[in-house]
Amino acid sequence: MNTATPSRRTRRWAGSRAAWLVLGLVAVLALALGAARSSEARTPEERIDAVAKTLKCPVCPGESLYESRNNVSLNLKAEIARQVRAGQTDDEIRAGIVARYGDSVLLVPRAQGVDAVVWVLPEAVLVASMAALVVVFRRWRREGATGAPTEEDRALVADALAAESREGST
Repeated sequence: MNTATPSRRTRRWAGSRAAWLVLGLVAVLALALGAARSSEARTPEERIDAVAKTLKCPVCPGESLYESRNNVSLNLKAEIARQVRAGQTDDEIRAGIVARYGDSVLLVPRAQGVDAVVWVLPEAVLVASMAALVVVFRRWRREGATGAPTEEDRALVADALAAESREGST
């Protein structure tokens, strides 16, 4: 065997490493771009809409303040507009509305306490699933398929074919 040429296994491993490296770089780049992207509203109208999109209508089930045309929602949007013009931050405005109506008006759960589970659970399931796949694929590779059927396999196939031909002839 020529030691200068890499084996198929070595080439496959190198290709796999390169693919994982590229995938990792793409993921890091996407996360960095997402984190760096400014999602802050710039004008007062954009801020009003941004706050209204994060709060539920206290009367209409499943609708945000932004979407709802209910009188309560319209009054709350007007209140948000007054508070934005008064110079309050978005978090202060949300806190005031939550103090009045409770945590149930938040469309986006807080990342504290029990609500943090909503943010952590999907990532934990994803990591556990990926780890399980890695374990299973490594086990399959380690056990490997021999490719050649055993005598027991041949006997099972012969029995199945014989049973099938008997059923077909009756």
